[in-house]
Amino acid sequence: SYTCGHSDRVAEFARLIARELGLDFDECEQIHMTGLLHDVGKIGVPDHVLKKPGQLTEPEFELIKQHPVIGYEILKHLENLSYVLPGVLHHHESVDGSGYPHGLRGDSIPLAARILAVADAYDAMTSNRPYRRGMATDRAEQILREGAGRQWDVRCVDAFFRTIHGIRLVASQRSAPLSPVWL
Repeated sequence: SYTCGHSDRVAEFARLIARELGLDFDECEQIHMTGLLHDVGKIGVPDHVLKKPGQLTEPEFELIKQHPVIGYEILKHLENLSYVLPGVLHHHESVDGSGYPHGLRGDSIPLAARILAVADAYDAMTSNRPYRRGMATDRAEQILREGAGRQWDVRCVDAFFRTIHGIRLVASQRSAPLSPVWL
Protein backbone atom coordinates (compact mmCIF):
# COMPACT_ATOMS: atom_id res chain seq x y z
CA SER A 1 0.00 0.00 0.00
CA TYR A 2 2.85 2.43 0.68
CA THR A 3 3.90 2.24 -2.96
CA CYS A 4 0.41 3.21 -4.17
CA GLY A 5 0.93 5.91 -6.77
CA HIS A 6 4.74 5.77 -6.53
CA SER A 7 5.31 4.47 -10.05
CA ASP A 8 2.71 6.88 -11.45
CA ARG A 9 4.47 9.85 -9.86
CA VAL A 10 7.94 8.64 -10.85
CA ALA A 11 6.71 8.21 -14.45
CA GLU A 12 5.28 11.74 -14.49
CA PHE A 13 8.38 13.29 -12.88
CA ALA A 14 10.59 11.42 -15.37
CA ARG A 15 8.53 12.58 -18.34
CA LEU A 16 8.81 16.19 -17.14
CA ILE A 17 12.57 15.87 -16.70
CA ALA A 18 12.97 14.21 -20.11
CA ARG A 19 10.95 16.95 -21.76
CA GLU A 20 13.07 19.59 -20.02
CA LEU A 21 16.18 17.86 -21.35
CA GLY A 22 14.82 18.31 -24.88
CA LEU A 23 13.94 14.71 -25.63
CA ASP A 24 11.33 14.28 -28.34
CA PHE A 25 7.73 13.28 -27.64
CA ASP A 26 8.26 9.57 -28.31
CA GLU A 27 11.33 9.40 -26.07
CA CYS A 28 9.40 11.18 -23.30
CA GLU A 29 6.57 8.68 -23.62
CA GLN A 30 9.04 5.78 -23.49
CA ILE A 31 10.60 7.19 -20.33
CA HIS A 32 7.10 7.57 -18.88
CA MET A 33 6.36 3.89 -19.57
CA THR A 34 9.72 2.93 -18.09
CA GLY A 35 8.81 4.87 -14.96
CA LEU A 36 5.54 2.97 -14.68
CA LEU A 37 7.46 -0.32 -14.83
CA HIS A 38 10.69 0.58 -13.02
CA ASP A 39 9.82 -1.27 -9.80
CA VAL A 40 8.02 -4.29 -11.27
CA GLY A 41 10.80 -6.47 -9.89
CA LYS A 42 9.60 -5.77 -6.37
CA ILE A 43 7.01 -8.49 -6.92
CA GLY A 44 9.94 -10.88 -6.47
CA VAL A 45 10.86 -9.42 -3.07
CA PRO A 46 9.06 -10.91 -0.05
CA ASP A 47 6.35 -8.72 1.49
CA HIS A 48 7.85 -9.07 4.96
CA VAL A 49 10.91 -7.23 3.62
CA LEU A 50 9.03 -4.63 1.56
CA LYS A 51 6.63 -3.82 4.39
CA LYS A 52 9.10 -4.05 7.27
CA PRO A 53 8.44 -1.17 9.68
CA GLY A 54 12.02 -0.96 10.92
CA GLN A 55 15.48 -0.73 9.45
CA LEU A 56 16.47 -3.49 7.02
CA THR A 57 19.20 -5.94 7.86
CA GLU A 58 22.05 -6.32 5.37
CA PRO A 59 20.57 -9.56 3.94
CA GLU A 60 17.16 -7.87 3.59
CA PHE A 61 18.73 -4.91 1.79
CA GLU A 62 20.50 -7.35 -0.52
CA LEU A 63 17.06 -8.77 -1.41
CA ILE A 64 15.73 -5.26 -2.15
CA LYS A 65 18.76 -4.58 -4.34
CA GLN A 66 17.73 -7.48 -6.57
CA HIS A 67 14.51 -5.81 -7.75
CA PRO A 68 16.06 -4.13 -10.82
CA VAL A 69 17.46 -7.46 -12.03
CA ILE A 70 14.19 -9.25 -11.27
CA GLY A 71 12.27 -6.57 -13.19
CA TYR A 72 14.65 -6.91 -16.13
CA GLU A 73 14.19 -10.69 -16.13
CA ILE A 74 10.40 -10.34 -16.05
CA LEU A 75 10.30 -7.84 -18.92
CA LYS A 76 13.14 -9.02 -21.19
CA HIS A 77 10.87 -11.38 -23.12
CA LEU A 78 8.42 -8.63 -24.11
CA GLU A 79 9.84 -7.40 -27.41
CA ASN A 80 7.47 -4.42 -27.61
CA LEU A 81 8.77 -3.16 -24.27
CA SER A 82 12.48 -3.74 -24.89
CA TYR A 83 13.08 0.01 -24.65
CA VAL A 84 12.23 -0.05 -20.90
CA LEU A 85 14.97 -2.55 -20.04
CA PRO A 86 17.91 -0.14 -19.56
CA GLY A 87 15.90 2.12 -17.24
CA VAL A 88 14.40 -0.76 -15.26
CA LEU A 89 17.78 -2.44 -14.80
CA HIS A 90 19.87 0.64 -14.02
CA HIS A 91 17.63 3.11 -12.14
CA HIS A 92 19.62 2.55 -8.93
CA GLU A 93 23.05 3.17 -10.44
CA SER A 94 24.91 6.27 -9.18
CA VAL A 95 27.07 8.49 -11.38
CA ASP A 96 30.04 7.93 -9.02
CA GLY A 97 29.82 4.15 -9.52
CA SER A 98 28.49 3.37 -6.03
CA GLY A 99 25.02 2.23 -7.17
CA TYR A 100 23.62 -1.15 -8.09
CA PRO A 101 23.24 -3.66 -9.66
CA HIS A 102 26.39 -3.18 -11.80
CA GLY A 103 28.22 -0.20 -10.33
CA LEU A 104 28.04 1.74 -13.60
CA ARG A 105 29.29 5.31 -13.54
CA GLY A 106 28.65 8.55 -15.41
CA ASP A 107 27.45 8.36 -18.99
CA SER A 108 27.76 4.56 -19.03
CA ILE A 109 24.43 4.66 -17.16
CA PRO A 110 21.64 4.91 -19.76
CA LEU A 111 20.01 8.35 -19.86
CA ALA A 112 16.56 6.92 -19.03
CA ALA A 113 18.01 5.36 -15.88
CA ARG A 114 19.73 8.61 -14.87
CA ILE A 115 16.42 10.46 -15.29
CA LEU A 116 14.50 7.80 -13.36
CA ALA A 117 17.07 7.83 -10.56
CA VAL A 118 16.29 11.49 -9.84
CA ALA A 119 12.53 11.04 -10.16
CA ASP A 120 12.52 7.87 -8.04
CA ALA A 121 14.71 9.35 -5.30
CA TYR A 122 12.58 12.48 -4.98
CA ASP A 123 9.36 10.52 -4.67
CA ALA A 124 10.91 8.01 -2.26
CA MET A 125 12.26 10.78 -0.03
CA THR A 126 8.98 12.71 0.10
CA SER A 127 6.63 9.72 0.49
CA ASN A 128 5.55 8.07 3.72
CA ARG A 129 6.87 4.54 4.17
CA PRO A 130 6.16 1.93 6.87
CA TYR A 131 9.53 2.71 8.47
CA ARG A 132 9.48 6.55 8.26
CA ARG A 133 7.50 9.66 7.42
CA GLY A 134 8.21 11.39 4.12
CA MET A 135 10.58 14.32 4.45
CA ALA A 136 9.74 17.91 3.61
CA THR A 137 10.13 18.80 -0.07
CA ASP A 138 12.73 21.48 0.66
CA ARG A 139 14.92 18.91 2.43
CA ALA A 140 14.53 16.39 -0.43
CA GLU A 141 15.42 19.12 -2.92
CA GLN A 142 18.51 20.02 -0.88
CA ILE A 143 19.60 16.36 -0.90
CA LEU A 144 19.19 16.22 -4.71
CA ARG A 145 21.32 19.37 -5.08
CA GLU A 146 24.00 18.01 -2.75
CA GLY A 147 24.06 14.63 -4.53
CA ALA A 148 24.26 16.06 -8.06
CA GLY A 149 27.46 14.81 -9.67
CA ARG A 150 27.92 12.12 -7.04
CA GLN A 151 24.72 10.10 -6.84
CA TRP A 152 22.69 11.73 -9.60
CA ASP A 153 23.50 13.14 -13.03
CA VAL A 154 23.98 16.92 -12.83
CA ARG A 155 22.04 17.52 -16.06
CA CYS A 156 19.07 15.50 -14.80
CA VAL A 157 19.04 17.28 -11.44
CA ASP A 158 19.25 20.65 -13.20
CA ALA A 159 16.33 19.67 -15.47
CA PHE A 160 14.39 18.53 -12.39
CA PHE A 161 14.75 22.00 -10.86
CA ARG A 162 13.91 23.79 -14.11
CA THR A 163 10.57 21.96 -14.07
CA ILE A 164 10.06 22.09 -10.29
CA HIS A 165 6.60 23.66 -10.59
CA GLY A 166 5.35 20.70 -12.62
CA ILE A 167 7.08 18.28 -10.23
CA ARG A 168 5.39 19.91 -7.25
CA LEU A 169 2.04 19.87 -9.02
CA VAL A 170 2.30 16.12 -9.63
CA ALA A 171 3.51 15.53 -6.06
CA SER A 172 0.56 17.51 -4.66
CA GLN A 173 -1.85 15.06 -6.30
CA ARG A 174 -0.68 12.11 -4.14
CA SER A 175 -4.19 11.07 -3.15
CA ALA A 176 -5.84 11.78 -6.51
CA PRO A 177 -5.49 9.73 -9.70
CA LEU A 178 -2.75 11.24 -11.81
CA SER A 179 -3.23 12.62 -15.26
CA PRO A 180 -0.33 13.56 -17.55
CA VAL A 181 1.22 16.94 -16.85
CA TRP A 182 2.62 18.72 -19.88
CA LEU A 183 3.50 22.21 -18.73
